[in-house]
Amino acid sequence: MRRAAALAAGLALLAGCTFPPDPSPPKALPPVVAELPLPPMKAFGPVRALPPQRANADMARDFLDLSFNLESGRSLPVLTRFAGPITVAVTGTHPAVADHDLDLLLARLRREAHIDVRRAAPGDDVSITVAYLPRARMQAVAPAAACFVTPNVSSWDEYLRVMDGPQSDWAKLDLRRHLAVFIPEDTAPQDIRDCLNEELAQAMGPVNDLYRLPDSVFNDDNFHSVLTGFDMLMLRVYNDPALANGMTRPEVAARLPALLARLNPVGERPGTPPPLPTPEAWKAAVEAAIGPRGSRISRNAAARRALALAQAAGLDDTRLAYSWYLRARLALPDETEFAVAALAEADKIYALQPAAAIHRANIALQMAAFALAANQPEEVIRMADANLPAARQAQNAALMAGFMMLKSRALALQGKPGPARALWLDSLGWARYGFGSDRAVRAREAETWALTADWAPAGRTGE
Repeated sequence: MRRAAALAAGLALLAGCTFPPDPSPPKALPPVVAELPLPPMKAFGPVRALPPQRANADMARDFLDLSFNLESGRSLPVLTRFAGPITVAVTGTHPAVADHDLDLLLARLRREAHIDVRRAAPGDDVSITVAYLPRARMQAVAPAAACFVTPNVSSWDEYLRVMDGPQSDWAKLDLRRHLAVFIPEDTAPQDIRDCLNEELAQAMGPVNDLYRLPDSVFNDDNFHSVLTGFDMLMLRVYNDPALANGMTRPEVAARLPALLARLNPVGERPGTPPPLPTPEAWKAAVEAAIGPRGSRISRNAAARRALALAQAAGLDDTRLAYSWYLRARLALPDETEFAVAALAEADKIYALQPAAAIHRANIALQMAAFALAANQPEEVIRMADANLPAARQAQNAALMAGFMMLKSRALALQGKPGPARALWLDSLGWARYGFGSDRAVRAREAETWALTADWAPAGRTGE
């Protein structure tokens, strides 16, 4: 049961749309681990995104649904965007690495999406304010939001004054002038980086999310956390001179074929049939399953509903896979065998998607943890080696650290303490970026160690 609980904790930390609470300090760590000092935090360099893989006709449909609908289901009457160069200012306390990540992101937006965006200089009229504030303060007002962007404000106090009025209503915008992105200051650097990617993309482009997208941060499944090649294409289209502020959906639809053909000529091939609509009841069940409210029992029940609704609706794409994934995640620690089977079902579906390597890597991490608990070190090493490249490509430090810790334990159990220790130490720099606080890193170490502590051969725990 203790190993199953550790697996459940890993699932909770690696998926979901809200930040997990800072874990309690581990009660005990083996001295060989507890005595290892935490090394400096590691950070990523420039993103090397893969180009979009789908037909332009399919992506035109996605663009329209992203640009002319809100997550609530309301329609937007016209396309809105900034009229000129975009300036970004930062307020509030935040980790230094967040500035590094912001600068990398702005450089990508200039280079790949051709957006004229830069940091605001003193005296500039600021287009977008990135405001950091304590998580408790933010979630007292928006408990279900990890971070968010809102129009027509430049500070938290200003948002509080207008949050229930027409000024903060996206559907009433005619032009984007000033927006604010709100991010908790006291969360992991990777979470902050993910918020910067998604919320700045929505500040400069579409504001909707679609669960059907396999290759985008515009998807609340949160598998992709840095802007993908698809996302950069969407942002480039959104800000191209061929489109104009105030255009209606039919007007934009008429210009999209020529625009996409010019910007993405490799996508000029036959498209696929329109996907089945996403049932609103399914979305509600998913949100209840991954949200911060409710007990584990009620969230598990919501995951059951989501899976049943996806099957009843005939969904056979990433939405069904995600339903299986949530069902597995919330089945632990009580239904371990079912969780393994559910993860396998999700993986079968993701395997049919060319852009789902990061989805499969998330599943593989859970399967590797089960393999380690089952004393199968060779299988752990195989899965880690097969999936670490996808985790690195997606710049997911939490996922990288998880695979590295599991592989380290597997190497130790094969009687290779030197390589095991070196890999464990290497994992900790990524864990500090992915999980944040020292306490969170130590908790992840304890969870990983607990998978093997009961049966580790004597003399083979020298990481």
